[in-house]
Amino acid sequence: MNDDVLGGRTDVLVIGGGQAGLSAGYYLHRFGLGDRTLMLDHSPGPGGAWQFRWPTLTLAGANNVHDLPGLGLSEALGMKCDHWPARTAVPDYFAQYEEKFGLNVQRPVHIRAVSKDGDDFRVTASDGSDLLARTVINATGTWDRPFIPYVPGIETFTGAQLHTHDYLDPGAFAGKRVLVVGAGISAVQLLIEIARNADGVQTFWCSRTEPRFTERSFTAEQGRAAVARVEERVRAGLAPGSVVSVTGLPVNDSIRQARADGILEWRPMFTRITETGVCWDCTTGQAGTDHLDVDVILWCTGFRSSLDHLAPLKLRGPGGGIVMTGRLATVVEAEPRVQLLGYGPSASTIGANRAGREAARVVQAVLSRSPERT
Repeated sequence: MNDDVLGGRTDVLVIGGGQAGLSAGYYLHRFGLGDRTLMLDHSPGPGGAWQFRWPTLTLAGANNVHDLPGLGLSEALGMKCDHWPARTAVPDYFAQYEEKFGLNVQRPVHIRAVSKDGDDFRVTASDGSDLLARTVINATGTWDRPFIPYVPGIETFTGAQLHTHDYLDPGAFAGKRVLVVGAGISAVQLLIEIARNADGVQTFWCSRTEPRFTERSFTAEQGRAAVARVEERVRAGLAPGSVVSVTGLPVNDSIRQARADGILEWRPMFTRITETGVCWDCTTGQAGTDHLDVDVILWCTGFRSSLDHLAPLKLRGPGGGIVMTGRLATVVEAEPRVQLLGYGPSASTIGANRAGREAARVVQAVLSRSPERT
């Protein structure tokens, strides 16, 4: 299946077949809207962004793959799946889920633009084919928008620059001097993995904010606080913030041992990139006393929401974000028939499930206010 699936009209369009999209699809079917729904995904197969993660990331190392509604992960894969590679285990889980609940996700379909067309939305694919939709649930996630901050001199670096998005195997860094940039879970995981498994490697670590480690187990209260903080921002039209900044990085045995072995020696963010590395408090590209020579800069600096196809709707405000409303902040205030899942408080896997149900409820209410079209 490809872009030529487009054509005609649908009452409900779900864009994205990851956790949030599947959750929305499940509840749309539960609410009797399955035959009025079209689900599209640009990936080659089930699994959302998980199918593109690095091969060494296991389910145990992943940041909590939450159960989809109606079919749990362990129920689908078995109880002893923690050490399975996430890039194959999650696609298997999602494929079983789609089949069990009859979620006919059409893929790969690459959406280029969503624009207004009278009372409908015109959805255009990369081949120029299009369709009309009365309501849109956008669940495109962030994987396609890796973020690398601008640092003076970044264009002059003659070594390799990679992002978490590009990471495949620690062996690629053997014998190199590698600088990992970022203060999140991925940065710590990859820093430790490279230091432990790449022969002859030397690793270094920097980030804009100092990493916050916590020995306390993650609690429901912390989760609610993180979600509330992000929700407050998106309701004000600001870009979503980092959840880790609220919860901190949970310390486990791997992190404790890495600390003891000197792997997690952190430095504040450099101020400039030079041809051969980075430097602090320097105003030119000349290597000085506070200069670090490196062969690779690995940017573990997160992702931004993949929303470029919604640009014709002009949803973004002066704060750089999109003003969200609704009970769970899934509804775009400027276009109430457009909902964003995986944006703001619904970016976590558990948040995606709650948002999926709420999005389906909102769609049901919208469609009940106007007659069905053919």
